[in-house]
Amino acid sequence: MAAAFEVIGGKPLRGEIVPQGAKNEALQILCAVLLTAEPVTISNIPDIRDVNKLIELLGSMGVKVERLSQDTYRFQADEVNLDYLDTAEFVKQARELRGSVMILGPMLARYGKCQLPKPGGDKIGRRPLDTHFLGLQKLGGELTVEGTDFYKMAAPNGLRGAYMLLDEASVTGTANIVMGAVLAEGTTTIYNAACEPYLQQLCKMMVRMGASIQGIGSNLLVIEGVKTLGGTEHRMLPDMIEIGSFIGLAAMTGSEITIKDCAIPELGLIPDTFRKLGIKLEFRGDDIYVPAQDRYEIATYLDGSILTVSDHTWPGFTPDLLSIVLVVATQAKGTVLIHQKMFESRLFFVDKLIDMGAQITLCDPHRAIVIGLDKHHALRGITMTSPDIRAGVALLIAALSAEGTSKILNIEQIDRGYQNIEGRLQALGAQIKRIG
Repeated sequence: MAAAFEVIGGKPLRGEIVPQGAKNEALQILCAVLLTAEPVTISNIPDIRDVNKLIELLGSMGVKVERLSQDTYRFQADEVNLDYLDTAEFVKQARELRGSVMILGPMLARYGKCQLPKPGGDKIGRRPLDTHFLGLQKLGGELTVEGTDFYKMAAPNGLRGAYMLLDEASVTGTANIVMGAVLAEGTTTIYNAACEPYLQQLCKMMVRMGASIQGIGSNLLVIEGVKTLGGTEHRMLPDMIEIGSFIGLAAMTGSEITIKDCAIPELGLIPDTFRKLGIKLEFRGDDIYVPAQDRYEIATYLDGSILTVSDHTWPGFTPDLLSIVLVVATQAKGTVLIHQKMFESRLFFVDKLIDMGAQITLCDPHRAIVIGLDKHHALRGITMTSPDIRAGVALLIAALSAEGTSKILNIEQIDRGYQNIEGRLQALGAQIKRIG
């Protein structure tokens, strides 16, 4: 029987919690170790399924992997085995996680070839990889598609700098292209580049390795290619999605929680978006203190119209936290329109919340209206299934606030993105256990 969480809800929590290292940063940073033959030491790596699978994949490719402590690894890609890419084992490993697509850029730049099956990841709607391939093709990579889901790229004459305007500000697409461009000959200009803090972290790390990148933090990157890169040390940011999840958890359960070491300047609109839902936050140094609140009220626009919370590319609000905002709104006073622009299946978990007693109207695959219950009626515990990482944690927060017992199935999805989540919640007083 697959693992599940059993949650007894309706009890306030209390204490301090430390966010893990950022999952989405880790997947980029780990692929960047392929750019150099010298050692690269990375700390604050989250111990989660997707990241561990990528570390296993790098090890299988011949990268020397040494675990120095709980969250710190040293990598050295001085003897990458290109023949491994032709094996069935490689296809199986690469297919299991979406982050594997980001080996394309560094492998193409350093070795002139790479191949990849269509990677896995969340089932949250269409997630085309065109931006990755189009960008690397502009740098001189030649793409061959075998069947419907196997990609081969080659750059027999090496990559060359180019001007490109990306059709979408894809974070992983930008990361892949930048990793290719740092070792390409000449100048690469990327317009409409993603500029998320995690991508900024990747660029800063590569600059320490010897890369030349101008415009970090903006949507216009100019990269002068260099011949080789050296080793470096890098510490990853805390996971902003976890930080947002813990803010939502505190509000929903009426808990007093301090979230430690949040890298607050890197959180963008996240704190202000939760404040619009009526949640009080205090910044104490680099910690976020969320006081216990009996109730919270959603703001309206100045003319009194209903608030809309929507996702957008950085510095807009991250799509990964919309499911948390939606859940938190179910117990607020007031009404909010949640508009999920970037993925068409991310709101399909609301049927579980409706079964728990929430008042939500799903307008279409992208929009939902939430009418808050103002904590007059608690959600009720049910058995439900986690469809993706972020919805899984949103349902977990709902369960912790609900009356009675809930059971969450398919928690492998939650394990992909959250490290020892039940242990850390138990330390706050949550009644949650893993069963099966």
